[in-house]
Amino acid sequence: MTGSDNEDLEQEVYIKVWQNKEDYQEKGKFSQWVNTITINLCRDFFRSRTYRQRQFEVQNEDHALPDTTKSAEDIYDERKRQKMILKAVDELPSKLRQIIILFEFEELSYEQISKKTGLPIGTIKSRLFYARKMLSEKLKSLKGDIK
Repeated sequence: MTGSDNEDLEQEVYIKVWQNKEDYQEKGKFSQWVNTITINLCRDFFRSRTYRQRQFEVQNEDHALPDTTKSAEDIYDERKRQKMILKAVDELPSKLRQIIILFEFEELSYEQISKKTGLPIGTIKSRLFYARKMLSEKLKSLKGDIK
């Protein structure tokens, strides 16, 4: 729900489940009860001062001035590398390309990708492995350029 792994929230869920285990009534599934606790904690997190502060910091980073310490040549090389990477990703088979985009660019977790695609987590890990392997082969020339 938070869009990324959040270990603090995960720990809070475990603690709340443990603290309230006596309150659980076997009218529904245990997983639904845990899910309800998780959703409530996530909602509380989004309302919290910590979350709003993080969002403010991210927005301010987006409006930061560009780094003027890089030379025009460095900027050109960086853009050239980015284009090569994106081209290599576009050339991947669609099932591998989909997984690498969701994991690396959209920064989704295995679980989130599984929910979005309907694929088992093992399949996602396998496709991610093969996508990275193919990209590594296609982008060998960049390995020496990275500073």
